[in-house]
Amino acid sequence: MRFEWRQEGPASACRDNCRTWISASGVVTEETVNAFDRFAKDYDLRGATLVLDSEGGSVIGALALGRAIRRFDMTTTVGRTIPAVPDEGGARRAMLSPKADCESMCAFVLLAGMRRYVPPQAQVLVHQIWLGNKAKRALDSSYSAQELSIVERDIGSLARYTVEMGGNLDLLETALRVPPWEPMHRLTGEELQRMRVTTVDRLFEPDEQAPAVATVNSKTLATAAQGQHHD
Repeated sequence: MRFEWRQEGPASACRDNCRTWISASGVVTEETVNAFDRFAKDYDLRGATLVLDSEGGSVIGALALGRAIRRFDMTTTVGRTIPAVPDEGGARRAMLSPKADCESMCAFVLLAGMRRYVPPQAQVLVHQIWLGNKAKRALDSSYSAQELSIVERDIGSLARYTVEMGGNLDLLETALRVPPWEPMHRLTGEELQRMRVTTVDRLFEPDEQAPAVATVNSKTLATAAQGQHHD
C-alpha cells in the first residue's frame, strides 16, 4: 500500500479552502504498517482524513495498520485520488472520486478511523479470510491441521480487533458466510450503518465552508491529463 499526502484541486476552484487528505491505495502486506510509520514521521496526521482504495491483503498486516491509524484520531473513508492540474507554483493537486472499492481486509482497516464515512458510490466488499496461497484454488486444495489453526487464529484476532475498533461483530459474521469461490458481498447502506462501518453522514466537517470536493467527470479528467502532460 502506498501513502501520499494530497491537496484538493484545481486551486482556482477551492482557493483558500482546499481540503487535504491521505491517499492509501494498493495491497496491504505485513510491511505496510512500517511504510505508514515512516510516512507518519514526515506529516502531522492528527485528525487527518485517510482515503482507502484497496483490494485488501494480509490479515496480520491489516490489523497492525489499523491499530497504527487509530493512534492519530483520523477519519477514514473510501475513494480514489485522481491527479489534477498542478497550481502555478507546480504543487501537485488532486480530485477525490467516491467511485472506489474497499475489498476484503480493507473493510477492517476502514474501521480504524475514529470517524468513518462510506459514500453511496463506493463499494465495501467482504468475504472469508483464506490461506493466501490457496485462495484461488480453495475447492481443489487440501489443508493441514496447522493451516486450519492459522485460519482459526486469524478469525479470533479479527473478532477482537473489530470490537476494539468499535465495530459490530455482524461485519465479521457476514464476511465469514462468503467463501472465496463465490463473489464478494457488497455491504448495503443499512449494513454499513448497523455494523458501524460508517459512523458519520458526510466526509468533511459540516461547519467547513469549502465547496464540495471536486466532481470527477470526463471533462475534468481530460484537463487533468493535459496538466500532467505539460508538467
